[in-house]
Amino acid sequence: MTKEVFKALFDTHFDALRSYVYYRSGDTELATDIAQETFLKIWEKQLHPDGKNIKGLLFKIAGDIFVSRYRKEKLALDFSMTFKPDLYDNSPEDQMQFQELKSRYDQVLKMLPENQRTVFLMSRMDGLKYHEIADQLGLSVKAVEKRMNLALTFLKKFIEK
Repeated sequence: MTKEVFKALFDTHFDALRSYVYYRSGDTELATDIAQETFLKIWEKQLHPDGKNIKGLLFKIAGDIFVSRYRKEKLALDFSMTFKPDLYDNSPEDQMQFQELKSRYDQVLKMLPENQRTVFLMSRMDGLKYHEIADQLGLSVKAVEKRMNLALTFLKKFIEK
């Protein structure tokens, strides 16, 4: 499949495919991701479907990807709902080590430069994605990635001491 044919296929069917997945999931980001992944599979496998079967093939691939992701997320959710770590099984030594580690973590977190600490806490504590952090702080996603990388490197270096 040539780039021109693929681009024409993408331009023709991307919006309809994304809408289809959005109607199934209600999540615009997920719909966009699955639509892109569908076209990636077409490109990687170098499929050459004829004109009348292409739309059905695209919708079938997207539906399969959606179901696969749904199953993985459901499995992870089921596990997290049933997994309850028993905090009382820890020995006094384990509890003391945990408290020391937590104390060191709190100290190192205070030592982090403010811009790195802000990005780190927005990601880890608030659960925000990089693009959401970038929007809120008025930064590029690359700047957020760099600050997060620096923060993680700093934390790892000083916590392991």
